[in-house]
Amino acid sequence: MATTPRAAARPLSLLPAVAALGALFVVPPVQPTVKTETFITAQTSGILLIEGGECFSDPAYSPEAGERLVRYTPCALGADNQSYGFTHVPDGPYDPAALTTFAWRSCGDRYTKLWRGSRRDLAYYPIMPTAETWADGDRDVMCAVYHPTGRLTGSVLP
Repeated sequence: MATTPRAAARPLSLLPAVAALGALFVVPPVQPTVKTETFITAQTSGILLIEGGECFSDPAYSPEAGERLVRYTPCALGADNQSYGFTHVPDGPYDPAALTTFAWRSCGDRYTKLWRGSRRDLAYYPIMPTAETWADGDRDVMCAVYHPTGRLTGSVLP
């Protein structure tokens, strides 16, 4: 019986298809989140209910409330943010630039004292009064901490 030679398999011809299939399952790297002094303000619904040391969600639209709001979240269940203190702003006229400088400096000082550089995986941001809440007498800045690449898995306070 005569056999005909079989063409050699061309494994390289499948390479583009395998590479394309593999690309479907590649998880892109997580882009770090940067939260600024405008991410949450004193006018964000729910934020004024958060106490020092408590964890809370990022603002999300609530159909029931008809607006974006922050919700208290038990730290043990995982959360987006944790309050780590408040700073009282000296009285005076509302000055957004001066308030921003004061808030970042005071939250940074508090962050450095609490973690002493040992938590490089955390970032912080201030939650500041707005012109409207300032007019109502609000002089407090809340300092909040978060993981730039994910959620907190429990309380991060030392």
